[in-house]
Amino acid sequence: MKDWWQVTFPKGRQSLTITDAHGYPVQIAYGEIGSGRPIVLLHGMGSWSYNWRHIIQPLSKYFRVICFDAKGYGFSEKPLSRREQNGHQVIELERIIQSLSDEPVTIVAESLGGLVALASAQENPQLIARLVVVNVPIFAEQLPHWGMSLLAQTPLEVVQTIDSLRLANLLAPFVREVIAIERRKVLFDPSVLTQEDVYWITYPYIEFTGTLTKVAEEVQIAVREIENFKANKPNLLSKIQNKLDSIDCPTLVLWGEQDSWFPASHGKKLHQRLPNSRLQILPNCCHDASTGASKVLSTAILKFLQDTDFC
Repeated sequence: MKDWWQVTFPKGRQSLTITDAHGYPVQIAYGEIGSGRPIVLLHGMGSWSYNWRHIIQPLSKYFRVICFDAKGYGFSEKPLSRREQNGHQVIELERIIQSLSDEPVTIVAESLGGLVALASAQENPQLIARLVVVNVPIFAEQLPHWGMSLLAQTPLEVVQTIDSLRLANLLAPFVREVIAIERRKVLFDPSVLTQEDVYWITYPYIEFTGTLTKVAEEVQIAVREIENFKANKPNLLSKIQNKLDSIDCPTLVLWGEQDSWFPASHGKKLHQRLPNSRLQILPNCCHDASTGASKVLSTAILKFLQDTDFC
């Protein structure tokens, strides 16, 4: 099967070294295509750049599209010798943007990536010109999926042992089948997910040691956040919620009408809290909007950028 990076980007997969939130150098995988003002695509938890496969080409006709795998995900480095702290992705996104763009960027972010994008707009407004967030867990009160709950309850040492034994590689057909079943559940039309899609979605889990461990680590951070939120203890989720009105860049909130993970009412609530935002509910769309509603998504993004005089 052809290398997705080579097929998608003129220079294929490129590598960028940044200093992570711990102060260590880390390799970030990315690709870029197109010219003009920069758009940065930010994926969600457990995903990687491939999730934007249907959005990249339409946007690259008008913009310089930059797609990267967050630390621990996809083809980026997965340091296992140190544990992550909540908020590390916000710090690392700042350093990625500073390394790849000399002007403010538009961020298009899905699911957990949207939460990181909102926090980044609060902490580093000078880096972000426009914001598009899709199906964001900004008001989440629990993990939305049984697989996440399972990872949350499994000690990281156990997950890391499974990872080091490369059980996902040994059980590759089973892993692909399970993930395919679960991914189709967050699509309005499950048939749009092809076998090639399943191959690439699962590729990092099957081929790269550390992927499962880093995802489990992020899930456990999310659990602690939700627990602290409910207990009125310090947490990043509350901090982001309480400062939503400080985000003054033009923002488009996109939400799947049939999103069973985070209901469309959350999108309406987020829109009400963001002073310079507009809301679009996507019909016939579940949680995985970038796969299941890609045409509507790319059209909405381009219209938003045209309306805000960014093109």
